[in-house]
Amino acid sequence: MSARILDGNKIRDEILSDLRKEIEALKAAGIVPGLAAVLVGENPASQIYVRSKVKTCESLGLFSEKIEPPVTSTTEEMLALVDRLNKREDIDGILVQLPLPSQIDSKRVLEAVSPAKDVDGFHPMNIGYLVSGRPGLVPCTPAGVIEILKRSGVTFKGSRAVIVGRSDIVGKPTAMLLMHEHATITICHSRTRDLPAVAREGDILVAAIGRPAFVTGDFIKPGAIVIDVGQNVLKTADEVKKIYHNPTEALKKLEAKGQVLIGDCQPEDAMEKAGAFTPVPGGVGPLTITMLMVNTVKAARARRGLRAAAA
Repeated sequence: MSARILDGNKIRDEILSDLRKEIEALKAAGIVPGLAAVLVGENPASQIYVRSKVKTCESLGLFSEKIEPPVTSTTEEMLALVDRLNKREDIDGILVQLPLPSQIDSKRVLEAVSPAKDVDGFHPMNIGYLVSGRPGLVPCTPAGVIEILKRSGVTFKGSRAVIVGRSDIVGKPTAMLLMHEHATITICHSRTRDLPAVAREGDILVAAIGRPAFVTGDFIKPGAIVIDVGQNVLKTADEVKKIYHNPTEALKKLEAKGQVLIGDCQPEDAMEKAGAFTPVPGGVGPLTITMLMVNTVKAARARRGLRAAAA
């Protein structure tokens, strides 16, 4: 029996439909939420991400501004830019696209963003709010994971949830959000003793370790809900053949597109053993930019002392 596919594109469209109505109501009250996207340098992946974010803003009727400082910018120049954006009334969210060039102190720049405008949810104050269960801006990918689970009817209360990966951006915040939903949490990582056995305890298994097809069938409890957060690129036929049991379709994709996108789960194993599974692409990925838009609107409301819209 194959796992039920949890369709991130469908869930994204549901959230954006609700968000569009909320934005229209705000605009009728004279409020246009605004996002500033700061992109330094010419990293191709970063350019694609920022373009997608600006395009999504436009499709929703949000104000967006792309700011491209020179690649030679210093930490002090970036801090001055962030300070100007913090003071602008038409900007509710500030997004600093990572990675920044090596001469810039990324941590200082990110921490200079006002917590009220930190739509990535990375500021220590927002992380503190998340840990203590207070309202704040939540990191986008973990927020997307929770939306997929909630909108797919997954039961949290009393469930065992295992997160493979302990990053500050995905693993730890996802664990906090699941804990607030009354799941029992285990965070694993590359040094966890007998990692597959620990992972098999999860009714919900979140793979966020950043290694292609690292989570195999040995990690999956039969019938578990498997959320694959990974985004890895395979560029050679040898890489594809090494990972897939039956590589025919993946090799066709490689030939057509020059690359194959794969998550942190071995997809054939997940389809065979899981009860439900987020595919890559088309699972968690579409929710990340969506939750950035949600955070921008949430920040616009909070900065004006308005209550959050009903969920």
